[in-house]
Amino acid sequence: MTDYIVNIDETNASALLIEESHKRPVVVDFWAEWCEPCKTLMPLLEKIAQEYQGAFLLAKVNADEQQGIAQQLGVRNLPTVMVIQGGQPVDGFAGAQTESFIREMLEKYLPKPWDGLVQQGVEALERGEFNEALAPLRQAWQDSKQQHDITLTYAHALIESLRLDEAEALLDGIRMADQDAGYEQLRAQLEIKREAAKSPEITALEEQLAATPDDLNLRYQLGVQYTNSGQFREAMEQLVTILRKDLDHGDGATKRMLLDSIASLGKGDPLAVEYQRKLYSLLY
Repeated sequence: MTDYIVNIDETNASALLIEESHKRPVVVDFWAEWCEPCKTLMPLLEKIAQEYQGAFLLAKVNADEQQGIAQQLGVRNLPTVMVIQGGQPVDGFAGAQTESFIREMLEKYLPKPWDGLVQQGVEALERGEFNEALAPLRQAWQDSKQQHDITLTYAHALIESLRLDEAEALLDGIRMADQDAGYEQLRAQLEIKREAAKSPEITALEEQLAATPDDLNLRYQLGVQYTNSGQFREAMEQLVTILRKDLDHGDGATKRMLLDSIASLGKGDPLAVEYQRKLYSLLY
């Protein structure tokens, strides 16, 4: 046996069926040697338990040997499977069932693989470490197939990180039926951040650059201001535009700044990957 598959008898029933169910779901499999469907069901349950590596406890009860436990829990047929949570049976079935049926039942009570990533991202947001929140939330968003609540949390992290175009694209992808109060709040925050990001220095540089678009030094200054305000896409786009015209601009300072910006976003960040490709296409 392991710490997630155990045999139950009267000596451990209270601890493992009741007390343990306050910490994690306990899936109880009542079986007997003479029961043919039990021999099909048990390997399925064991396989799923091994996959989840302790997210739930599989407790096996030989109903012939442990008749008192079976009677206490009202078992009338074999095999019988019960899900115990918080000390109480909350679900179950009698008779053999398909693997997909079992998985669907268990999913209601088990943590999702991405729950830990969401927790990690939310904790980073609460600490004000907005860029740190992006990678775990992005992974959770992808793994959950863009689950609505995770989409909103990820969009919030993008807004706080001033990744405003990406946040807007994410919000644009939300179906009309899912545009709830949380969505509306993020839309409002996005507009506020857009206005706040326009510092007088940035506005002045943008106006000067519009008048003299070939001034690479002016474009570099604007890139620096964008970087300082956390607008990484806008900053890197300015730097790439400079490098397309002068690959060694500023004795390599522009190239170094672009590399530093890419590195600061973290490995695997889609924005970093996008601009890394743009830089490589210029270099090679």
